[in-house]
Amino acid sequence: MFDQLSQNRDVTARILVADDDPKHAQLIKLYLEREGHQVLTVGDGRAALEQARARRPDLILLDVMMPIVDGLDVCRILRAESNVAILLVTARSSENDMLLGLDIGADDYLSKPVSPRELTARVRALLRRTGASEGPTAVVKVGDLEVDPGRFEARIRGVAVNLTAKEFGIIELLAGEPGRVFTRGQIIDKTFGFEHDVSERTVDAHVVNLRRKIEDNPAEPRYVQTVYGRGYRMAEH
Repeated sequence: MFDQLSQNRDVTARILVADDDPKHAQLIKLYLEREGHQVLTVGDGRAALEQARARRPDLILLDVMMPIVDGLDVCRILRAESNVAILLVTARSSENDMLLGLDIGADDYLSKPVSPRELTARVRALLRRTGASEGPTAVVKVGDLEVDPGRFEARIRGVAVNLTAKEFGIIELLAGEPGRVFTRGQIIDKTFGFEHDVSERTVDAHVVNLRRKIEDNPAEPRYVQTVYGRGYRMAEH
């Protein structure tokens, strides 16, 4: 199970690390988690493709030399499908290798052995460039409810409500587009990041707890409304 979202909202991103060397992958994971990111590791190119498509990370670190499907092919395939930020990591350091990686769609190139400072600096630069680390900062107001992404805080009539990271993630998502219905699956994808084995019942449980904290009468919610057969929405006030 992955850690909850860091409260440093400026740097938090979902990062997929694909490397067939488990020790190297765990080392990179440690560096990036210290920066506040959520990190998932896989050990081959096929798994990288599957997880990139299923989890839609903000950035992917690809080792070039991987079994089943190598990193260059993974990069080429993913670039044809999306604009996700891709950072190639490899023991090859010739100019031709670097240019090939960039030509097929990589955003940047890093040679092994990886320097922690250089890795984190390159990741920060890529996230800034792609805008993946820039979350909404404006306070959203719905009736007496305020959702403040910058402070990672929700307030009712000016009083802060003590929410968990997941509860805040749900209310931030819904409040960002009042009136729009989000299915439970969409809430899982957008709020739970790389976490596995999250069921729709888990979403329902978080919504129940969220209503207890923000609603005057949780049985008749004014804010987080159920759309039966579809999902949840934030009421338009």
